[in-house]
Amino acid sequence: MNRFELARATSAAQARELLAEKPGSVFKAGGIDLLDHLKEHLVEPARVVDLKTIPGLDKVAVAADGSLRIGTLVTLAKVAAHPTILKTHPALARACAEAASPQVRNVATIGGNVLQRPRCWYYRLESYKCVKKGGDVCFAVAGENRYHVLFGGGPAFPPHPSNAAVPLVAYGASFVLDGPKGPRTVPAGEFFVLPAKDPTRENVREPGEILLEIRVPAAKGWRSAYAEVRERAAFDWPLVSAAIGLKVEGGVVREARVVLGQVATIPWRSAAAEKALVGKPVGAAIAEAAGKAAVEGAEPMTDNGYKVDLVTTLVRRTVASLA
Repeated sequence: MNRFELARATSAAQARELLAEKPGSVFKAGGIDLLDHLKEHLVEPARVVDLKTIPGLDKVAVAADGSLRIGTLVTLAKVAAHPTILKTHPALARACAEAASPQVRNVATIGGNVLQRPRCWYYRLESYKCVKKGGDVCFAVAGENRYHVLFGGGPAFPPHPSNAAVPLVAYGASFVLDGPKGPRTVPAGEFFVLPAKDPTRENVREPGEILLEIRVPAAKGWRSAYAEVRERAAFDWPLVSAAIGLKVEGGVVREARVVLGQVATIPWRSAAAEKALVGKPVGAAIAEAAGKAAVEGAEPMTDNGYKVDLVTTLVRRTVASLA
């Protein structure tokens, strides 16, 4: 880890100024992901700009219509335990409750969870100049890839690591950013980018931009759930996850959203699974069909074919839980 200066910002504007003063500086929220990068010399900033001293970014606001405004510095633990979110947006609460460990959830922020970099060991180890770090090779293709993607790979193949991003896409959330060019709002479904567009990036956030807030529409009339499968019940990243939302009227699915996690380089919305659900009566038959449809087009790597069966089962069980 290199020596760096720590600067505490008291506003978004000041944070941007502090970042721009010293090229190569970085922002810090909870700092969980940043610490790994510092230890492995993946980033060597002259200055770390602390965002946690900016007032107001650690609040959850619930509007009269049930929509949410979640500050980027709200911890995962606070999201998981928020009584309104538990009631109206249970998939988001569950995803945050399943992330990492209790100790981490009390420090890690929802903004940091959404923006965290891939967990691929080739990317995380300083000794590998992989395509995510500007190299020419994705070492996972011919190497260890049992945790890697089924969809959206190439030229890099690491799964998107965020728990929270999966239900946020399912709920149709949007991200409020503020940067040198001014504020802008980006739908969650357009925020994450495939490596084919730029293998060194996972989202459209521009240099110097700060993620200020996450806006989640009201979920009235929706049934939703989040579930995941992992190797250990304790601190671990999911092997696969799914956030599913169903709008049911008269016992029939009128609208569906199926978003998969840890199987693609972005939170992966399954149009085929959604098609298998819409217009059908809620029950075991459509749950089975959705599970099979969710893996249409999957392209397993040499060691991760088991994820196909996990996704099929997870989607089936999660849809059935909403009947």
